[in-house]
This record gives sequence, structure tokens and C-alpha cells, in this order.
Amino acid sequence: MNAPTVAPKLAVAHLTALELAPRALVRQAARAGFDAVGLRLSPTAVGAIAYPSLVGSGAHIALRRVLADEGVTVHDVEFIPILPEIDVASYAPMFDAAADLGARCVTVSGDDPDAARLAANLAALCELAGRSGLRVDLEFMRWRHVGTLNQARSLVERVGSSNLAILVDALHLARSGGSPADVQALPDGMVHAVQLCDASRDDPVGDEATILEARTGRLPPGQGALPLRELLDVLPAGTTLAVEMPLPSLPADERLELAYRSTRDMLQSARRCHELSGASRQ
Repeated sequence: MNAPTVAPKLAVAHLTALELAPRALVRQAARAGFDAVGLRLSPTAVGAIAYPSLVGSGAHIALRRVLADEGVTVHDVEFIPILPEIDVASYAPMFDAAADLGARCVTVSGDDPDAARLAANLAALCELAGRSGLRVDLEFMRWRHVGTLNQARSLVERVGSSNLAILVDALHLARSGGSPADVQALPDGMVHAVQLCDASRDDPVGDEATILEARTGRLPPGQGALPLRELLDVLPAGTTLAVEMPLPSLPADERLELAYRSTRDMLQSARRCHELSGASRQ
């Protein structure tokens, strides 16, 4: 079992409690036990929930203060769909804000059927993010043009930017037909972060059902059928673990507490199983 399985720190993705504005998310996440958060600074689509932040604004300064007071860091900011009409330069203020908050990376998706244009725009985003010291994590999802791990790998290799990696979401990996073995087969340095949740054994049928599951139907880690233990075993040492578990049936504070507690329990169980397995081989 690699270091990520027993890492002492956990992050939580903003989607877990997207109804909370950043300062409230930071406070509630800290109360639940999380050490880091992801922040939705840019919407996934026009009109979707997001909380833009501008360096020097009162809200941004207050957010920095809350992060320091709670001892919470920002792991990533999101979300940039790389559409055919994307204006890469328009994201410079977002990257400045992310860097000022201490974020390590920005999450993007591939949403352009023109492979050459998609690669060019992703390369431009990587260059812009790199000026702010940020990594770009490409997230694949079954309903997007970059929908599988193999497609994400091909795009990352085509672009070749040194600050470009793949974000592996356990749900998206399973629903797109991928496996922990596919993650293990990736070149070194291609994965720096994963998002954890659980889900039922049955695949949803069609894009609409797949999107609905991703946004409202995830389960707490360890309470479903996804091969989380196997995924943890193949992750490189130092991989960041973030929990993404939107569960609208629970209030945000209870949801965050459940996300943290279930993930900790799952990690501890995985560690015990690994130790027992090691002892049996001696």
C-alpha cells in the first residue's frame, strides 16, 4: 500500500457542499476535520453556481483570513471547460486569485471535438497557469469529449506541458470503463490527485443519468461497490486525496462530517487489510 492510503491529510472538493460560499465551506470543512478545500471559482456552465474571487477585493482578503484562522489550505480551484470558443486570456484573474490563495492546481475538462484546437487551447491554459505557479489537472468524464482515462492520457501526451496532469475521479474512472490497473499503467508523474467517493454496482444508462449520479447520487467512500482499495494501492506516493461526495439528502455540515468520517474509516480499513496481507505472506 502506497503512502496516499495512510496520508494524514484530506481535501474536500467544493461540489461536496457547493451551496456553501468559500468562507463558509472553509469553516465547515475545518470543523469536519479536513485540511484542505477545493474552490469553485468559475462555473461549469453558464448560469451554474460559482464564487469568483478577485485579488485585492474585500471578499478575497476575508477568505484569506478565514483560511489562515482555520488552518486550511486551498488544494485546487475549478472549473474550466475547454470549449471551442474558450478565451484563454480571460482566466488570468482567476489564476492570480488561485495563486494568491495558495492553490496548487486548476481543474479543467476537454469539451471540444476538434482535437487539434483542444490541444492548442489546453497548451495555452497550461502556459498561463504556469505563470502563476499552478498545475493544470485534466479531468475526464464519460459524457465529455475527453471521457476516458486513455483519452486524457493521449491529450496530455500530445500537449506535453510540464505542468499538465490527469485528475482521476474514482466515479468517472469506473463509469467510463477504466480500472485501477489502467491508472497503474500511466507514466510516472501523470497523476498528482484523485477524488474519492463510492457508488452502486450498476452503471447508469445514458449521459443524463450519468450526470445525475455524479452530481447527486454518489455514496460515502467505503459504502458502495467502487474498487477504492485497489485504486489507493496503485497511486504514486504523495498523491493528494480529495473527497467529492455531493449528497443533497443531508445538510451541508452533516454531509461534510460524513464525507470525512467515512473516508477516514475506509483508509484505516484499507491499511489494516494491507498490513494483514503483508503479515500472511511472511
